[in-house]
Amino acid sequence: MNEALIAELIGLNQRDVETREKLLKKERLYGSYEEEMQRVHVANAEALDRIVSVHGWPGISLVGMEGCRMAWLVAQHAICTPVLQRRFLQELEKASSVGEAPAKLAAFLSDRIRFNEGKPQVFGTVLDWNESGELGCEVEDPEHVDELRASVGLPPFAESLTEHREEVEAEGGKAPVDFESYREAGTRWAKQVGWR
Repeated sequence: MNEALIAELIGLNQRDVETREKLLKKERLYGSYEEEMQRVHVANAEALDRIVSVHGWPGISLVGMEGCRMAWLVAQHAICTPVLQRRFLQELEKASSVGEAPAKLAAFLSDRIRFNEGKPQVFGTVLDWNESGELGCEVEDPEHVDELRASVGLPPFAESLTEHREEVEAEGGKAPVDFESYREAGTRWAKQVGWR
């Protein structure tokens, strides 16, 4: 195990968690993508890019399961850097194919990228507000989504949806008052950073 690399991944995740908690306390976590959070996500993505350039994906044999998961969290939050997030997915898929990372981590990251590109998801892992004021998502193949989820070790969609809705509610997340403005701002951001 590479203890120095594990410590670096812990530090990256700690910075993300601390920023998120600070914004949550100030009631600034939901509704818009705060600049302070964006800066952390970009800095963390650049750090992970350097790690991946040297080691490939930080897999289980290099950093353990928890280290691999921490690297994935950084990749999952790298939404301001489309080129890097797509690169991370390729590296994570390679690692997953040889047992160095759980397949479900690649599924989450793949859905995150599809969501940011404005495409339907495969596994239904990224939720957002809809015009009815509910959290949900558009999936490519609703009839088979639970089979696809099971193939990578994810629970049924309805179960995850309920859990995530409860988590957001507990944190004080609320549907946008003006859905059209919310959707337009999201599309503007996606174009600005290069997703669309």
